[in-house]
Amino acid sequence: MKKQILKIVKIGGKLIENEESLSAFLHSFSQLEVPKILVHGGGKMATELSDKLGFKTNMVDGRRITDADAMDVITMVYAGLINKKIVAELQGLKSNAVGLCGADGKSIISKRRINKEIDFGFVGDVEVINTTFISSLLENDIIPVFSAISCSNEGELYNTNADSVAAEIAIAFSENYQTELFFCFEKNGVLKDPFDDNSVIEVLDTKTYQNLLKEKLISEGMIPKLHNCFYALEHAVSEVSLGGPNLLKKGAKHTKIIK
Repeated sequence: MKKQILKIVKIGGKLIENEESLSAFLHSFSQLEVPKILVHGGGKMATELSDKLGFKTNMVDGRRITDADAMDVITMVYAGLINKKIVAELQGLKSNAVGLCGADGKSIISKRRINKEIDFGFVGDVEVINTTFISSLLENDIIPVFSAISCSNEGELYNTNADSVAAEIAIAFSENYQTELFFCFEKNGVLKDPFDDNSVIEVLDTKTYQNLLKEKLISEGMIPKLHNCFYALEHAVSEVSLGGPNLLKKGAKHTKIIK
């Protein structure tokens, strides 16, 4: 028996910050048939609020050091402001969504990241996706909208990479669904020339990716995203695509990831 398709869509980058682009994307997302799951980040908005509150944002190699103050801000911005704005807009589009973080229903359980060289603070790496809880929503045609916050078994909140959250959800559901994973951001896909938005690599396989890495033609910010793409494919996710706000529209330019 053929498995039902489940689409997991992650949005981030400037797509979240631009109200017009976000609205256009959410309109496209609302047109997708259920079941579907949305995952979002919001790092820049968290940084802006931290600055307003007088908290210094510390980054190491593009990764946020999340101390207690930063975790409070991230929770307010991710699980509060951004999450509820997205959910409200989806409701306006007649899409019955519910806003969640990993603590809700113990849906995303993580362990604190341990690094001998850098103390990342309240940063977590996903260990368990509670598919039973999330499935109870999907089976009732409710759309889960996850912010990039997870939770430990002991009840501690963690800042968690949104790309990783989306990939882990897609992997966890691949046993019972045909999972398709989409990463939507401000670019049209993986670009041959970072200064030319039309230079999209339409199909990217492992060998080509490794060659581009050796030639240093992949931007540092894109590397962890592509790592999650190939990781998902290696763990039974059926399709992975990257693209811009129009990614969910038929015929839109994008990059398809293959093994």
